[in-house]
Amino acid sequence: MEKKVISAKDVAKLANVSQSTVSRVFTSGASVSEKSRKKVLKVADELNYRPNALARGLIKQKTNMVGLAMKDIQNPFYHEVLGMFTQKLKEKGFSVLFVYTENEEIEQEEINNFLEYNVEGIIVTDALLSSKVVTKLHNNNIPVILFNRYHKDINCDSVSCDNINAASEIAGYIYDEGYRDIVFITGKSNTSTSRDRQKGFTDFLKHKGIDITILEGDYSYEESYHLTETMIENGHQPEVIFGANDVTAIGALDALKAMSISVPEEVSVIGFDDIKMSSWPSYMLSTWAQPIEEMINETINLLLTNSKHKETLKLKGHFIHRNTTK
Repeated sequence: MEKKVISAKDVAKLANVSQSTVSRVFTSGASVSEKSRKKVLKVADELNYRPNALARGLIKQKTNMVGLAMKDIQNPFYHEVLGMFTQKLKEKGFSVLFVYTENEEIEQEEINNFLEYNVEGIIVTDALLSSKVVTKLHNNNIPVILFNRYHKDINCDSVSCDNINAASEIAGYIYDEGYRDIVFITGKSNTSTSRDRQKGFTDFLKHKGIDITILEGDYSYEESYHLTETMIENGHQPEVIFGANDVTAIGALDALKAMSISVPEEVSVIGFDDIKMSSWPSYMLSTWAQPIEEMINETINLLLTNSKHKETLKLKGHFIHRNTTK
């Protein structure tokens, strides 16, 4: 026997209220008396009624859905970001339509998912998108915010950490501590995040007359482990390794431990991001903490205000000294 689908009309009839009252009870911010609200919720619970948010959104041309595109779901940093975005948007009455993209650049098919669900805005974390795609979204009145990156040639808002300044401060700390044999393991070269961290770090040390060793990484644990292991096997044991993110630094740290090189007595290690794993007792990684909550709040504010002027916000973080530096 097919189960009957409970409608708002059924709830209204049993609660002895209008159907519009039922709708207002389940609409965030709508005005309804406390007496009616309790009555409707009681009946809805008894009937196991759940409003169809998508259908309601299509009728009102307002879905209260925000699209979030992400590529590197293996990076713990973006796991934490996704969880915080979901919670913060939920508090403001929004749901998240999450799209995982396997490609470096967001494909048209993935953009169509956002358009079909009539999202009210899109947040792009670590994936790339073209100016053509942004223009199409803007033509559909859908604002796009880049998170943890920016793009000079694409007309959309962005929120990121001030990576140049942060990496420069890390370089300053390393210099002041007297380290001179320095290794930097980079991230992916096709992002503003990687380019800015490398620029801030290398420019400071170059100004001090110090040449550093740069190893081309890709933000992954495996590549960083391999690069560090190979470097040590080839006879180069530096005084300090700076990884372009925490995953990179942890890969280097584990490689050093596996080769019985003590940290920080023989080699110091510094990361960037301050993911939860970096504070685990087995790592206690010194790192630069991005102001994640502030970055997420600013991203949501830009999304809700939908300013016609391009905003590029860069927020400051702070260095956290743990056990991997002297």
